[in-house]
This record gives sequence, structure tokens and C-alpha cells, in this order.
Amino acid sequence: MTNSPEHLAACPSHVDLSKLKGDFPILSRTVHGHQVVYLDSAASSQRPQCVLDAMDVYYQTTHANVHRGVYTFAEEADRLYDASRVAVGRFIGAPDPEHEVIFTKNATESVNLVAATWGRANLGRGDVVLLTDMEHHANIVPWLMLAEERGVELRWVGLDEEYRLDLSDLERLLDGVKLVACTTMSNVLGTITPFADIAEAAHRAGAVVLADGAQSVPHLPTDVGGLGCDFLAFSAHKMLGPTGIGVLWGRRELLEEMPPFMGGGGMIRDVRHDGFTPNELPWKFEAGTPPIAEAVGLGAAVSYLQAVGLDAVHAHEVELTAYALSTFEERFGSDLKIFGPPGTSERGGVLSLAFRDVHPHDLAQVLDQAGVCVRAGHHCAKPLMRRMGVTATARASFYLYNDESDVDVLADAIAEAGTLFA
Repeated sequence: MTNSPEHLAACPSHVDLSKLKGDFPILSRTVHGHQVVYLDSAASSQRPQCVLDAMDVYYQTTHANVHRGVYTFAEEADRLYDASRVAVGRFIGAPDPEHEVIFTKNATESVNLVAATWGRANLGRGDVVLLTDMEHHANIVPWLMLAEERGVELRWVGLDEEYRLDLSDLERLLDGVKLVACTTMSNVLGTITPFADIAEAAHRAGAVVLADGAQSVPHLPTDVGGLGCDFLAFSAHKMLGPTGIGVLWGRRELLEEMPPFMGGGGMIRDVRHDGFTPNELPWKFEAGTPPIAEAVGLGAAVSYLQAVGLDAVHAHEVELTAYALSTFEERFGSDLKIFGPPGTSERGGVLSLAFRDVHPHDLAQVLDQAGVCVRAGHHCAKPLMRRMGVTATARASFYLYNDESDVDVLADAIAEAGTLFA
């Protein structure tokens, strides 16, 4: 085993999408005597072996705290951590990845960072933030907290009958708005929002735009310039990487103006009895020991996704979603309701299901007996649940390691639930 960190770039340069299921060790498990069918990637994806290896080898050969030491291990760790930042930045088309990519704990922390720093510096009583009815709680609660603290007004973009954003009144809603915070893809409906159009209209109105890309960045080619966002938040654990690390990308001029988020080591240039001077970007927003091994894992995950190609990932998921929609319609008809836009042109591989009058949690437990992993609940989107007229759904979500056989097993398990709850 080499002493240098270069071997950590272990993910292959090309991955055959039709054969990659074998790259994910956990998918070889059996549950209740059945081969596992993992359909909960919208909550958290699984990891290929090369991501697991990259983190293991880092700990075995290279671990040291970053930006603190001058010995060999520390300098290797510095290079790996900084290289992952650049890789992530290039993955999303960041103009200046060395300074604009901030590592956080998760996408939730990324949104909270913007609310707590840019928000507190720029928003006061009577200022307006525009959200949508399909936001995850992570992109609602920080703004509710700011509204309570500062008297900020929140406005909401509603949904049409097919669970798309209703933009018919967007110009009026944008009047006087200072920030628009919007998902790029719903974690409940799979709806892909027309984010670039929203961002363009928001900028014409003088607003800053935050994109919650937690669901889209793992599945669609992403370019922050094309999106037109000023901030982009996403998480590693939904894109084949580890838990414990998220990303905030922001335009450098905005990040430069924002005050620090947390205080401590690493985020300072100087500390005195009477004050402190913050460090330069990106370290101004990375107080304390960062998630170093997790950054290494995220860098490996980015390499793997690039080897597959995000265009190929999206095309595969569109095909798989179309197969699922037609299969469910043929087998269950009106017994199974799928929330979200019809067809596949405006949705990702997320299917929120209501089956007869079976409670989503009961359905999920029956599916588990067949080795099928789906999520049941409100999916951290209670305002959207109320708009849908339900308290919960069972959600199946696809990723690059799923195939038509997984859909068939899911359909068979739903049919078994129908028999049990007849």
C-alpha cells in the first residue's frame, strides 16, 4: 500500500450502467430471506465500494487534521481535502471552486447558514422571502425562524392540479421580494421545477435566489450558471457519498459580504481581547475540525458519478420511472394513486404512493417483508402533505443502481399487501 494520497482517487474512469449494481456491497444483502431492493435513495443513497475504500484508506494511511500541521500526513490531508472541494465545485460548474464551495454538515445546515448570515444581515421587518408549497422543512423552518425573529414576511408559490408550481401569478408574488428559496426537485412528488425561469424572474425583481438542490444534484447535470442561482445547497449522502457532509455553493461576492456562521478555530485570521478578524473564503465558514474523511468520500463519489455520466443517470431514471408508471397502471389501476406530474418529462424517479385505504406505514412494513425498502411518512414536507390532502405517503425513489426487476419486486409486494388488507 502506497504512502502517498494519490491512490485515494480509486473510482473507475468508466462505469457500465447496466452492470454497476455489483459495485454496491449493501445491495447483496438479504432481508427476511429476500434479496434487498433499495428504493429509498431520496432519503439517502447507498455507496459504491470505491467510496468506502477511499475513506478507509484515508484513515489507514493519511489521517491528520487539516490546515494545522506541516508534517507529511497533515500536508497529504490538506491536499486531499482541498482537492475534494475543487472536484465538487467543478461538478456543479462553480466559477471559483477554491473559494465558493463551503463544506457543511448537510444541505440543512447549508440553508441555515444562508438564513443566519445573509438573512440576518439583509432582511428586516417588512422584507419578503418567497417559498413554494413543495419545499422540504429544511427550506421552510429556517425562514420561519427568521420571520419570527425579524418580522420578515413569507409568501408562497402554490401548485396546480398536476402538482407543478403554479407560476401564473409569479410577477405579483415577486413584488418587493428580497430572497427566493426554491427546490429544484421535490423530494415528495419528483417534480422538476422550472428553476432557471424562476431565478431569471427573481433577479429581474432584484431578489437573491437560493436553490435547494438536494434531490436534483445527484440525478441531473448541474451548472450553477445555467440554474441562475446565487446559492446552491446539497448533501453528499444523497449522491453516493457519506453522511455528515453537505455543500453550500455561493457567489463569491455574496460570501465575502456575509458574516461568519460559527466561531472557533480555523475560521479566524486573528483573535484579540476586543474582537476577531475572520479568515478568507472558504475557511471563514468552516469553524473547527471539518469532515475530512467525509470530504474524501464525497470526492470519490463525484468521480464515480462522472464516470457514469449524469446524462446517463437521468436517462436511466426516466426510463425506469416510465416503466414503473405503466406497470402500476396495468396492475393496480385506480387502486394505486401516484402523486405528481403525469408522465416523465417533468419528474424525477420519486413516486409517492397511496394504495387503497392501506396506511403508508402498514404498506411499508409489508414491503419490508419482501426485502423492499421504501419510506413512509410525511417526508419532512408537512405543508405539501396538507396540500395533497394526506398525512403521509409511501415513497419509492430510484437511483442509478435500480432496474426494472426492482420495480417488478415492488409491484409484487404491493399486490401481496392488497391480499393481506383485502
